[in-house]
Amino acid sequence: MSEQIGQMLPRASGRQGSGGGIWSLAAVLIAALVMLPICAVVWIAFHPAENIWPHLISTTLPRYLSNTVILMGAVAVVTGAAGTGAAWLVVMYRFPGRRWLQWALLTPLAVPAYVGAYALVDFLEYAGPVQTALREAMGWTSARDYWFPQIRTMGAAVIVLSAALYPYVYILARAALREQSGSGFEVARALGAGPFARFRRVGLPLVRPAVVAGLAVVMMETVNDFGTVDYFSVQTLTTGIFSVWLQSGNLGGAAQIAALSLTLIVVLVVLEKLSRRKSRFFQTARQVRPIEAEPLHGVKAWLVTAACAVPFLLGFVLPVGVLAGHAMDAGEWAAPGLLRAFLHSVVTGGLAAALCVAGGLFMVYGVRLSGRRFLSFLMPVTAIGYAAPGAVLGIGLLIPLAAFDNRMADAILAVTGHDPGLLLTGTSAALVLAYVVRFFAIAQGTADAALGRVPPSLPMAARSLGRSAGGTLRAVHVPLVRASVGSALLLVFVDCVKELPATLVLRPFNYNTLATRVHEKASLENIAEAAPAALTITAVSLLAVALLARANR
Repeated sequence: MSEQIGQMLPRASGRQGSGGGIWSLAAVLIAALVMLPICAVVWIAFHPAENIWPHLISTTLPRYLSNTVILMGAVAVVTGAAGTGAAWLVVMYRFPGRRWLQWALLTPLAVPAYVGAYALVDFLEYAGPVQTALREAMGWTSARDYWFPQIRTMGAAVIVLSAALYPYVYILARAALREQSGSGFEVARALGAGPFARFRRVGLPLVRPAVVAGLAVVMMETVNDFGTVDYFSVQTLTTGIFSVWLQSGNLGGAAQIAALSLTLIVVLVVLEKLSRRKSRFFQTARQVRPIEAEPLHGVKAWLVTAACAVPFLLGFVLPVGVLAGHAMDAGEWAAPGLLRAFLHSVVTGGLAAALCVAGGLFMVYGVRLSGRRFLSFLMPVTAIGYAAPGAVLGIGLLIPLAAFDNRMADAILAVTGHDPGLLLTGTSAALVLAYVVRFFAIAQGTADAALGRVPPSLPMAARSLGRSAGGTLRAVHVPLVRASVGSALLLVFVDCVKELPATLVLRPFNYNTLATRVHEKASLENIAEAAPAALTITAVSLLAVALLARANR
């Protein structure tokens, strides 16, 4: 009944001259802005100035595609096992350290994968502490005296990406398990099913939709990654975009690779939706009895503790510990380049977060206010920006914005005689727009969920008292959704601070953020100068992780 009232309210408001048409137009314009880079990439890919597609197919493209698919598959397997296994253990059993480990397992979300890559190489390289300790212990004097595995390989990239991304699977699987009734597991135990059988036959089928959703996010983030694969010299579609564009100078070829990357993401999203199409999970009991964790004792308990601690140690303790060791030099913290990068990250990330959340709130409110069914299709369409790799969005925004910039500069020059330069692509404006498009789905999803919890009677009462649509939004909705809006602001801001591929493509000349400073210094093997910026990113990201942990208590 409440949904029917909520659907009736926008239509009634529209008949009363509420400005529903204006809100609908705003929703359409926001959706068009978000979809602009995607459409631009597709257009450039099909209309390149120089078609090198046959050359790409016969040379580098198969390698880019195969490496990307292998990397996605391997990372999915490792994160699926680590995330699901950790969630199962912390929900189903009581063991030493369980209370803090269930939250500590979220902390790798605060460490970007490329930061973990720099730390791992520094830890394991010839001059690092591991090989140095081996030489001192065994009396070896050079690398010819012993064998040590190669560090910058596909396998190392899989480990680093998995350690950084498994929390996406862990948090969804843990939430799904906590929502289940303990009676099903008790019945399985009474029938003689052991721990592994209960996991395989009862637990895994129940959490499969959540695990699949988490794996879809993991694989999309794997495709988007540039810093890790570039540092480990793994040629993927994302590194191919930068190589073809910056080294070969062929924008059309880069757009064609970007379109292929985007197609891969769309296929992934479609497969994830199809995998859940016929799955239905219901609670048959009116009152769900929570799962009672089974206590473990002795060696078995400590083995479980160690198993849960390994992802936390690899994903958070190792990179933060290595970087903290390099960041002991106070002089690096006072470097002017670090301060500028910090200010650039705060300004662009803060502005993008504010615009993103405001746009998401306005769009969702406009769609709900209009009551037109076709507008409801705009929201899932605009969410594709989050799935699109940052390098793809960078190309899709740079070309139309550069054309607009040049035409606007020419017009101003003709009228005033003054050349203003490139107002969008020559400043951080293009970077802010890229962040808005990239993370619009977070703000939109948060706004949609928050507005959906507002009782329809409250805005109806405000409208009956003469409030306009905008007045109702300010007086009724915004105060009620303030907490959700604040959470979305923080999450989008943190993601903007960590974003690397889109920033590398769209940043103005000599304009560094924390992410690009880390990449720039680490690419020159200068981990000591990269460490302060990397730790700053981690500290900022921990705020979002703390918020996430609080929301999932």
